[in-house]
Amino acid sequence: MRYREIRENLKNKRVGIAGAGGLGSNCAVALARSGVGTLVICDFDMVESVNLNRQAYFSSQVGMLKTEALKENIRNIDPEINVITHEERLTPENIPLFYRNCDAIVEALDEADMKVMLLQTVLECLPGIPLIIGSGIAGWGNTDALRCRRVDDLLYVCGDESTEADDDNPPVAPRVGMVANMQANTVLELILAKPAKNL
Repeated sequence: MRYREIRENLKNKRVGIAGAGGLGSNCAVALARSGVGTLVICDFDMVESVNLNRQAYFSSQVGMLKTEALKENIRNIDPEINVITHEERLTPENIPLFYRNCDAIVEALDEADMKVMLLQTVLECLPGIPLIIGSGIAGWGNTDALRCRRVDDLLYVCGDESTEADDDNPPVAPRVGMVANMQANTVLELILAKPAKNL
């Protein structure tokens, strides 16, 4: 498939991103640069200076809502991309509303209980929509441990699936970026293989 065909196909696709931190912001940028037509981004947090070491924001955006800052950055990449934002904490009630027309959903949340809740809700309420999870991104080096594992036709896990972030092993830009791009790459692999939905 030639690049022009890829862009033509992707402009009719919609991808949901749950969380706009290190994984979510970098994944959104990769999908925007690839030409995905609509991104649905959910996050209620604000950009802080401590985020700038691994998230796709700039010092001038500190204090902005992450969703608005990311929308601004994507607009600067490609003003034709439709960015839909929700500044709310995700719940079993709003996840089906926010992501119901998506071709794929990227999980980019920090808290383990939120990851589980998103997974359960998508499986129960959004059947047929693939979910690409990020797990194991902390630290640096050990690149060979990073992978994308297909659990089944609708569930994929990107990362090393074991490295937890803490004060002595924080998430650092290279590994965060690699996993975010693995998630974006998996999204493209999935959505380019199927026809566009009629919204």
